[in-house]
This record gives sequence, C-alpha cells and structure tokens, in this order.
Amino acid sequence: MLYQIQIVLDLYLCGLTEFVTSKLICCLLIFQIRILGGRLNAGLNKEGIQYYCNLIDEILANGIIPFATLLHFDIPRALEDEYRRFLDEKIVQDFGEYAKVCFWHFGDRVKHWITINEPWTIANFGYVIGTFPPNRGSSSTKHANLNIPYTVSRNMLLVHAEANRIYKEYFKDAQGGQIGITLNSHSYEPYNPNSDADKKGCLPSS
Repeated sequence: MLYQIQIVLDLYLCGLTEFVTSKLICCLLIFQIRILGGRLNAGLNKEGIQYYCNLIDEILANGIIPFATLLHFDIPRALEDEYRRFLDEKIVQDFGEYAKVCFWHFGDRVKHWITINEPWTIANFGYVIGTFPPNRGSSSTKHANLNIPYTVSRNMLLVHAEANRIYKEYFKDAQGGQIGITLNSHSYEPYNPNSDADKKGCLPSS
C-alpha cells in the first residue's frame, strides 16, 4: 500500500476525517506536468498517466473515494514561458486539452472532479503579492498592477467553464460523474459575543 493512502486510512481510524463525511474521501491532486509537458501536441507522458492509474486503483481498492483536482497552484513552466499562464486567454484551450486527457484516462473511476483549487488565492497571491506561483507582483499592493488579478480571474473562470463544457458534453453521460470548483472563504466570530458592535463587525459588508 502506498504510504499516502495508509496515512488517510490512519487518520480515518483516529476519527480525524469524520468531520468531512461519513464516507472516506481523499483529495487527489493531478499535476499537469506529469501528464503533459505543456500542450497536447508535445505528446502524452505515458508513465505519468500510468502513475495516476495505479494511484487511483489503489485508492479505490482501499475503499476511498477520490476527488480529483486538475489545477492546484501548478501550471507547466512551458506555458509560463510562452504566454505567462493565466495572463493570456490561450490557456483556456491548453487547459481544456489537458482536462480532456484526464477525463478520458481516469473518468471511468474518478466520479468527482475539481477544475481549480482556490482561484482567489492564485489571483491574489500569485499575481499581486507574489508569494504563490508564478510569484508575480509585489509584496506591497501599492506597487502592483491591480488590473492583473482581474485578467487572471477572468481567464480562470473561462478555464473552469471550458473544462465543465468538455466534461458535460463528451463524458458525463457515459461516466456519470460531477464537476465543480473549490472556493476558499473566511468566517468570523465576535470577540465579545454579547457586544452588538462586535457581532455587527462579523457581518459581510454590503
């Protein structure tokens, strides 16, 4: 058994995963660089595809449900060098080709797909503050181009929509899976639960 899967099982037995669901699930991160170096015309990495096939089979054999994420803060360097990743709409077609490869090779076993993990984090920390890949921007927002995160966010939404379109048009009927996106958010509790001012401060701004 792969040690990563053993860790998931150990956490479940300790009760540390019960807050998620009564079923045992895991987040399966698929890295595009293992599947395609960049674009589809560069060729498939058969060893990378076989790696994920083996991993998925092992996950399922241990009674774990995989939730596969297609993009978790990583984009091949080849696409960064060619057109700066999410700063160019070319990424929509390239990501669609990558998603199609994943659906084709893994969709018979993976029934839960996530297109992008935390797009807000990618746009803000990757392209404004610069502490996340691709490490663009500035540590101070006053020195950053604040138009950039909107361009990045737009292209990420287009990428998400394209992957959804491909899955629902070509794969969903045969494979019977679901596809979505992971969004991060924050919640707040009042410092003093008896203070109306503190409780008001926790409400979303209008």
